[in-house]
Amino acid sequence: MNTTTDFDAPVRAAGRCLALFRLPAGGRVPARGWHEEATTDPDALVQLLADGANIGVGCRASRVVALDLDVHEADGPALNDIETLRTQLDIRGLTDWPTTFTAMTPHQGLHLYFRVPTTCTIGSVSGGRSPLGPGIDVRGPARRRGGYLVGPGSVVGGLPYLIVRDVPVAPLPDWISRRLQNGR
Repeated sequence: MNTTTDFDAPVRAAGRCLALFRLPAGGRVPARGWHEEATTDPDALVQLLADGANIGVGCRASRVVALDLDVHEADGPALNDIETLRTQLDIRGLTDWPTTFTAMTPHQGLHLYFRVPTTCTIGSVSGGRSPLGPGIDVRGPARRRGGYLVGPGSVVGGLPYLIVRDVPVAPLPDWISRRLQNGR
């Protein structure tokens, strides 16, 4: 079972201008002050990743909104946030979401990263409250500190977060921005 962070993935994420910070080895919850630690400097990653630490991606420091699409194991039918987003695309006559930097979570979910302007104040929402549909979690820059995600190369429960689409971070599509800001 792999329990160490893959160093190449954080370097590639930093190369996409994602601001990274330290998470405990095997963990998801940052220490206080993580907002000040977030950096895009690949040289700083050596210290951040010491002792097999995981990494987080700070949305405000990175100027991104990230969609967290989970595949939930439930007692009944599996809930799939990826299908929820596909339904939103179908409603708009779109065939697929934009090609953007994407990581796969340990349970086959996806983190889709989208670039936003420094003036963007989209906050983080979870579960049924998301204007994009039930279950789609949004991590945004918000007004002050913003949200974060566990970054690619991290390992939680012995399972890795992997980069599955290593391309530049695309701009947040207008229809998603409008939906998140206005609920429409």
